[in-house]
Amino acid sequence: MAEKITTASPAPRDHDVIIVGSGAAGLSAALVLAERLKVLVLAKGTLQSGSTAWAQGGIAAVLDEGDTFEDHIRDTMIAGAGLNRQETVEFVIERAPASIQRLIDLGVPFNREHEDEDSDGQKETAGRDLHLTREGGHSHRRIVHVNDATGWAVQAALLKAAEENPNITLLPGRACIDLVTGRHEEKYSGSGRVWGVYAVNQETGAVETHIARATVMAAGGAGRVYQFSTAPRGATGDGIAMAWRAGARTSNMEMMQFHPTCLYNLEVKNFLITEAVRGEGGRLINPRTGARFMESYDPERLELAPRDIVARAIDSEIKRFGLDYVHLDISHMPAEFVREHFPTIHEKLLGLGIDMTTGPIPVVPAQHYTCGGILIGLDARTDLPGLWAAGECTESGLHGANRLASNSLLECFVFGDAAARDILACWDDLDAPPPIREWDASRVTEADEEVVIKQNWTEIRRFMWNYVGIVRTTKRLERAAHRIALLGQEIEDYYGSFRVSTDLIELRNLHQCAQLIVMSALKRHESRGLHFTLDYPETLEIARDTVLVP
Repeated sequence: MAEKITTASPAPRDHDVIIVGSGAAGLSAALVLAERLKVLVLAKGTLQSGSTAWAQGGIAAVLDEGDTFEDHIRDTMIAGAGLNRQETVEFVIERAPASIQRLIDLGVPFNREHEDEDSDGQKETAGRDLHLTREGGHSHRRIVHVNDATGWAVQAALLKAAEENPNITLLPGRACIDLVTGRHEEKYSGSGRVWGVYAVNQETGAVETHIARATVMAAGGAGRVYQFSTAPRGATGDGIAMAWRAGARTSNMEMMQFHPTCLYNLEVKNFLITEAVRGEGGRLINPRTGARFMESYDPERLELAPRDIVARAIDSEIKRFGLDYVHLDISHMPAEFVREHFPTIHEKLLGLGIDMTTGPIPVVPAQHYTCGGILIGLDARTDLPGLWAAGECTESGLHGANRLASNSLLECFVFGDAAARDILACWDDLDAPPPIREWDASRVTEADEEVVIKQNWTEIRRFMWNYVGIVRTTKRLERAAHRIALLGQEIEDYYGSFRVSTDLIELRNLHQCAQLIVMSALKRHESRGLHFTLDYPETLEIARDTVLVP
């Protein structure tokens, strides 16, 4: 859809860089940029409502004496089924220890092995002090964590530092619509040069035009395109869809990770049971037979196999035996051990009548992570001049066909930092923004049938779950593509006729991401990692990315 043009008053423009997203990737970039530049951070909801705060497990880094970068690289490549880019994997993993140290410096209270009180009441540590846990696909204990609520602690520390920085402005309640590009300006016509974003002020309903010399997209993944997902409500693929519409390529969008163990509860949705439960001894059991079943699917790694293998195993057990769920059982471990390692999960489950110290947890797979996204390089640059990207909205080459547990937050820190440092390095060569024409709302009206948005949202998420889920076929994918095409014109007509709202923006982006996922899945004629299709069950000898060009 063409941008709407008017001469309305612009939003204040006293910033140098705009960052879309207030999670780990966005705030990591902001803190580095703020050493020299004025930074504006836009958040769709609250500043804490992104995916970062939801992360339970931890952050992977080589810190143990018996571990090596080579081991972590190998584990990442194996989990990613060879689709990873070796240089990216090395780039990220070699920077992991430094990322952990920066978080410690910011005050993240990672769990430690031994803590003693000194004479002043301050905690000091002895020996190798960080407590490391293990998760599926890892050959060593290398997960640093804050109990089972690592993401919340990291988000709090990053946000505190950003709030205290005079060069950072945090602006919540802005739902971004599209990137501002230079295609209307003669000098930049057709170049796709990005100058910022159009965003809805959710309090006033007005569309603001935020302009800057550089823009960093860190808007998270597209998990809510599926009916069942551990992702927060706002994970609607906004950054991926906006970049695609502006002309950026996407890569490997078919690689949607399903977490094996989401709590099965009809009253509570989207509650993740961290992989660390299996890392600390949790067993998967068929509730009908009472047997531990991972021996039939991956006898060597069992419950610690990569997520794609465990998720398919659970899906197979559920379908073969007509189950609603399987059991995850850690009750054979000492009760105090379980409460100490998983206090958040233990308390949440107790409130639902489940005591994980004495009995099993009912679990099912659910969509968890978007491994594909906007194609970026090691400098976090996209195809579009003036646009960098970091975090779950990107495809950097780190995750390949399946993300290794606890590599996600790590990617955010490393590429948030990379984007910021590349912007600083080329700052003097970046043009100042030209005059930008504003958003025109003069020809639109208030929506008369909000039920249309709700209906389309529900329909997309349901057929994506049924047709583009853990196990796929060409026929199912074609059915999904047909429904996407039918909905496309209806959504665009609605978007072009009525005043934009957050719900409408999200529906448009969900639809766009669903289309990209299905297009990518239809192009991959093999089963690799997270993309498993009954029509092409074999894995090809050479791994190739699925790159889509607008």
